[in-house]
Amino acid sequence: MFKNGSDHEQNTEQTIDKKALLFGLMSVFLCGIGFSIITPVVPFLVQPYISNPEEQAIAVTLLTSVYAACVFLAAPVLGALSDRYGRRPLLLICLLGSAIGYLVFGIGGALWVLFAGRIIEGITGGSIGTIFAYFADIIPPQQRTKYFGWVSAVVGVGTVIGPTLGGLLAKFGYSVPMYFGTVITLLNVVYGLFYMPESLDKNKRLQEISLIRLNPFIQLANILSMKSLTRLLVSAFLLWLPNGSLQAVFSQFTLDTFHWQPALIGLMFSIMGLQDIIAQGFIMPKLLLKFSDQQIAMLGMAAEIIGYSFIAASALFVFYPLLIAGMFIFGFGDSIFGPSFNGMLSKSVPSGEQGRIQGGSQSIQSLARMMGPLIGGQIYVSLGHAAPAFMGMLLIAAAIPVLHKRPQANM
Repeated sequence: MFKNGSDHEQNTEQTIDKKALLFGLMSVFLCGIGFSIITPVVPFLVQPYISNPEEQAIAVTLLTSVYAACVFLAAPVLGALSDRYGRRPLLLICLLGSAIGYLVFGIGGALWVLFAGRIIEGITGGSIGTIFAYFADIIPPQQRTKYFGWVSAVVGVGTVIGPTLGGLLAKFGYSVPMYFGTVITLLNVVYGLFYMPESLDKNKRLQEISLIRLNPFIQLANILSMKSLTRLLVSAFLLWLPNGSLQAVFSQFTLDTFHWQPALIGLMFSIMGLQDIIAQGFIMPKLLLKFSDQQIAMLGMAAEIIGYSFIAASALFVFYPLLIAGMFIFGFGDSIFGPSFNGMLSKSVPSGEQGRIQGGSQSIQSLARMMGPLIGGQIYVSLGHAAPAFMGMLLIAAAIPVLHKRPQANM
C-alpha cells in the first residue's frame, strides 16, 4: 500500500524544515485564537432563541456535540486523504471551511443557523489530526514529545489571548468575536498559500484509499484492535469524555452559578492557555528528563481529578475562588497530558500511518466530546451544577489504572 516501508528509520535521520515548523506553529496558534475566541459568548448567542434557562443549557451543549459529531465523521476521511494527497491541500481547505463556519455562526438569525455554522466548522475541524500528522512528518520520532509540547504551548498562547479578546469584543456585539475568528482564520489560509511547504513526500504517500478506510466506525474498530494502542486510547477516551462536558457547560455554569458576563468568562478560559505556557515553558522540560511519557500522562490525570474536585466544591458552596483554583490545577494536568499522549501515540506507528492514526485518535476524541456534552448537559440540568465535575473525577480515576497497565514496548 505504501511505496516506502522504511519511513520510521529514515525519519530519525531527518532535519526539521524550519518553514514547515513555522507554518505548523502559526496554524495552531491562530486555530487556538479562532476556536477559543467564541467560547465566552455562546450562551449569549443562544439566549435570544430560547426562553427557558434549562433548555438554554441543553442547546449550548448540543452545539458542542454537533460540532464533535461532525469532526468524528470527518476526521478519518481527512486523515486518509492527507496520507494520499499530502497535508497541504487538506489543511488549506479545512481552514477555509472553518472561516465559513465562524461567519455563519456569527450571522445567526435563528437557532438552526447556529447549528449550521457548527456543522460546517465541524466537518473541517477534523484537520487537527492532519496538523499533528504534519508535525510527525517533519519531526524525528525521538524529538516529537518535546515538539508536541511546543505545540501545546503555542496553542496555549492562542487560548490565553482568544477568550479574553472574545469577551472584550463582545462589548461591541456578541457576534463580533465570530467575525474576528473568520478574519484571522482567513489570514492563516493566505499565509499557508504562500509559505506552507508540503511535509509528506510523494514516495511515502498512500497509493489508494479504500472505502473501508473512510468509514469512521470501521476505522475506529481497526485502530482499537491494535493491541499497542488500545489501552492508551481507552484511557484517553475516559479523560476526554468529562473534559468535553466541562468545556461545553463551563460558560453556562459560570453564568448560572456566579452570574458572570463574557469578559470574565473569557478571562477564566484564558487560565487554561496560561497553564499550557507555564507547563511547556518551565515544567514539561524538567519532567521529560526524569519521567516517561506514560508517567507524565498519569501525573496530568491525577491533577485533573483534583481540579475537578475544586470545581465541584465551587458549585456546592457557590464560592468562585474554588473555581479559579480548580481551573489552574485542572489546566496544569491537561497541559501535560496532551503532549505526552501525542508523543506515545506518534511513536506507535511509522510515518506513512501518521495521518491514519492521528485521524483515528481525533475521531475517538471527537466521539468523547460528542457524548460528553450530551451527558454533561443532562446531568447538569437534572442533578445539579456540580454533577459534570463529579463525573470527571470518577471517569479519570477509572482511566489511570487502564493507562498504567499499558504495555511498555512502544513507550
